[in-house]
Amino acid sequence: MSIIEVDPTDFIITKKRKKYKFALFHNSPICFELEAWQKRDVDIVELGAGTGLFSVELAARYPEKTVVAVDVKADRLQKGAQAAAERGLKNVYFVRARADQLAEVANGASVGSLWITFPDPFPKKRAARRRMTHAHYLEQYEGLLRPGGALYLKHDNREFFHWSLEQMVASGWHVGELSFDLHDSELADDYKILTNYEKRWLGEGLVTNFVKALPKSAA
Repeated sequence: MSIIEVDPTDFIITKKRKKYKFALFHNSPICFELEAWQKRDVDIVELGAGTGLFSVELAARYPEKTVVAVDVKADRLQKGAQAAAERGLKNVYFVRARADQLAEVANGASVGSLWITFPDPFPKKRAARRRMTHAHYLEQYEGLLRPGGALYLKHDNREFFHWSLEQMVASGWHVGELSFDLHDSELADDYKILTNYEKRWLGEGLVTNFVKALPKSAA
């Protein structure tokens, strides 16, 4: 069967060149639409990864681990894919999928680290179920984590962060590590790898809230 490639130069059309970026995503051998992705054991997942550059750095630090960056926007993920290719990384992949499709990305009980980095806080109360730290998502995450695995959350919005902690505790999760100013703490350097959003918020004088949470099965 022949493979049809999309020529990115055919798509320099819109002001933000979104079609061009989608073409780059389509052509990358490490980028996948969900239906083309083969579910597998995954060591590290970044959910709501944006550009995926945080995942790229984790993959570089841990070449023996499989890393997957998940986001709904292909035009963002292709930036991380380009960075991974430039660094010659062979252990990181980029999958376009929603949070509620995560069980189709990784095999159950295979994930060691599940990162949620600066998700949309959906501040309106009626949108609470869309927040990635809502109780119904936490239940899904627990099914993906292997024994000893953990969920890691970074966020600049203190109100959203407090709400997320409440959801975790109410769902039986345990707080392993916690900081309300990550970069002024003595926590691990891996936690302090900067995402694009984080660089922006820190530049505006905000701080990063951080929690390492363990599922109730870890008790």
